Amino acid sequence: MCHLPKRNRKLFLPSTEWISVALVKAIRRFTVRTLLPEPIRPLARLATNLRWSWHRATRELFASLDQELWEESHHDPISLLGSISRDQLDQLASNNELVERVQHAAADLDRYLSEPRWYQGLGPDAPACIAYFSPEFGITEVLPQYSGGLGILAGDHLKAASDLGVPLIGVGLLYQAGYFKQSLSRDAWQQETYPVLDPDGLPLTLLREPSDDGTGKPVTISLPLPNGRKLNAHIWRADVGRVPLLLLDSNVPANDDAARGITDRLYGGGGDHRLQQELLLGMGGVKALRVYQRLTGTPARKCSTPTKATPGSWASNASRNSCPPRPR
Repeated sequence: MCHLPKRNRKLFLPSTEWISVALVKAIRRFTVRTLLPEPIRPLARLATNLRWSWHRATRELFASLDQELWEESHHDPISLLGSISRDQLDQLASNNELVERVQHAAADLDRYLSEPRWYQGLGPDAPACIAYFSPEFGITEVLPQYSGGLGILAGDHLKAASDLGVPLIGVGLLYQAGYFKQSLSRDAWQQETYPVLDPDGLPLTLLREPSDDGTGKPVTISLPLPNGRKLNAHIWRADVGRVPLLLLDSNVPANDDAARGITDRLYGGGGDHRLQQELLLGMGGVKALRVYQRLTGTPARKCSTPTKATPGSWASNASRNSCPPRPR
């Protein structure tokens, strides 16, 4: 019998022994990513830029590494690379034909990201940067941050903007559970489960303050809440081709338990919960844009907000050429 605090949960074992299990929060989380051999190291950059989700040649390249693991990873390049053994990676790195394909794909991505496209031919009067706010973005199942039509539409807008060279910046929320998975019980009732996501295992990069070694302090934006409380959030970046997507995450140690749960689920909770999500998306999103502008030198932005034509919609009929008021 272990004597631990009364609030701990007890598990009953078949041996009729009782064990008290301490419920504690993780102090720090570590995610180990595969270090690729030099000849195929560009695969890491190809995996983290979500252009692969609509670029067939890049998907076929990943599938050719190991077709069976590609299927088991549900077509997730990061998961695939983490599943390949070190010996197999060394074998791939010694395959001259594969190395040439990897180098060609990396060069193609570089051209895609840097060469002028349609928008660059519109002249100096075209907006230098446009912000696009949405509560959900359907880019790929690897980044499950969408529910239905609005998310797919927003995701397609980012992909099209990338292909056309439109200087768009997406702004949304990073949900801890993403969308739920459905199954049927023995009685044929629908059941939902909400798998918890690890941001470090997703194609995301945490925005940090500049430092010599690249491990600066994570950027945090703060908003006031009633009763003297504060809502803090980190900012994660996804690269959707040429378009950066900024996702705000309230699951940070500086928040109390209620504030950490604000970005728990897409369209979850009651009215107050949804209102706080909208507050973070709107006012917090503007702050995130200012931080991103400071870190990258991105030009001053114009704001575009998608409209969802349903009651209680997140989106507002905001002017295409105006931004939300400056938060205080």
